[in-house]
Amino acid sequence: MSTPTPNSAEARDVMFHLHSQTNAQAHAANGPLIMERGEGIHVFDSQGKRYVEAMAGLWCTSLGFSEARLKRAAAEAYDKFGFYHTFNHKTPAATIDLAEKLVALSPIPQAQAYFATSGSEATETMVKLAWVYHTVRGKPGKRKIISRDRGFHGSTIVAASMCGMPRMHREFGLPLPGFLHTLCPDAYHGMQPGEDEAAFVIRLAATLEELILREGADTIAAFIAEPINAGGGIIVPPAGYFPAIEAVLRRHDILVLGDEVVCGFGRTGEMWGSQTVGMQPDMVALAKGISSSYFPISAVILGKPIQDALAEMNKGGEIFGHGFTNSGHPVGVAVALETIRIYEEMDVVPHVRAMGARLRAGLDALAAQSRIVGQVRGAGLMIGVELVAEPASRTAFDPALKIGARFDAEALRNGLVIRAMGDTIGLCPPLIIDAAGVDEILDLFGRTLASVEAGLAQPHTAAAE
Repeated sequence: MSTPTPNSAEARDVMFHLHSQTNAQAHAANGPLIMERGEGIHVFDSQGKRYVEAMAGLWCTSLGFSEARLKRAAAEAYDKFGFYHTFNHKTPAATIDLAEKLVALSPIPQAQAYFATSGSEATETMVKLAWVYHTVRGKPGKRKIISRDRGFHGSTIVAASMCGMPRMHREFGLPLPGFLHTLCPDAYHGMQPGEDEAAFVIRLAATLEELILREGADTIAAFIAEPINAGGGIIVPPAGYFPAIEAVLRRHDILVLGDEVVCGFGRTGEMWGSQTVGMQPDMVALAKGISSSYFPISAVILGKPIQDALAEMNKGGEIFGHGFTNSGHPVGVAVALETIRIYEEMDVVPHVRAMGARLRAGLDALAAQSRIVGQVRGAGLMIGVELVAEPASRTAFDPALKIGARFDAEALRNGLVIRAMGDTIGLCPPLIIDAAGVDEILDLFGRTLASVEAGLAQPHTAAAE
């Protein structure tokens, strides 16, 4: 990217378009990378350059960028209904089908599905439902929400308050009061000298309980977690982490909310990330993979106790005071149903396990030859590679070096789209990837890694980013 030419598409983008998660000054100086089309796991920019999209867009385009069946499902749904809603006892017919399908797949027994349009709406809905649950049970003071450092749960006010990332808070005076944070289960950096993973888990559970006792268990409604932290650096919790954490939560009557927005629908090598890590949530939030992001749709899966609380709250005939215009949108649910059919036909879980194992083995081999790879971690087709100054001591690079940004820029030059989360390089390719696609990622990743290593001997300039 370079300074936009006046009156070009790049210049018009700078003038008229405010970008998410982007520095406005840097964007004005460098302009956008404009993407024109997609084909399978690849995307093409406005100059015709081809990239392997190794992040599935934003962790979401699980069936690639040109799935004809999803386009057809949307077109056929539009022929029936451009829109209908789910308020006041009404529903599009296909919405019933998707709710039934999600409940059948759900990790929660006797569940119901509630629909929204984004992951932020889904996580925020879970918070409101948790409040109802405790209020009905005579505990209206249980309002606080605990999440974890380096967790990501969305960008709306409540969802951003639950994020454990300062960049989601700084500009907006967040988090709101009553949104608490506990330790991230990052064993690579979080273990103390002489501590093994089992002891680390015990300390994390004890730290959580100390927080609960300090705040008062009668003030805390729920704990929310991604099974595997995605945007926080692809952090896989140590074995036994969720059972230990949940034992504390159950002891204090605190609900467990699962954020499956990234991890759900096979991404981690199980249908649900909660299955991968041994998590047993009371509610889960779904988005992204539910429709391969071909249509904005999300869902909350809620267990029977939550349903019963809603019924009790409104037993006098009042209506459930929550909803979004596009909940259960007929086109979105049609696309989601077809997405799930494709997952089932491709036998997505074993496929992800096989391709994930191939990708992980290749990255491990590259790491063994590298002097700056500290750790390769992840599950299924969700893998992080952390770059460090000294692998033996796990010493991080000086943040001023912006190693992750260097890697990102070099990867784009090589035709590879990754996600730099600090100095952790994230890979989350479309689930349809085959062996040739994995090998292409490994080739481009290896070239990029070699270039970054070689460049460390050279002075760093802003232009290098």
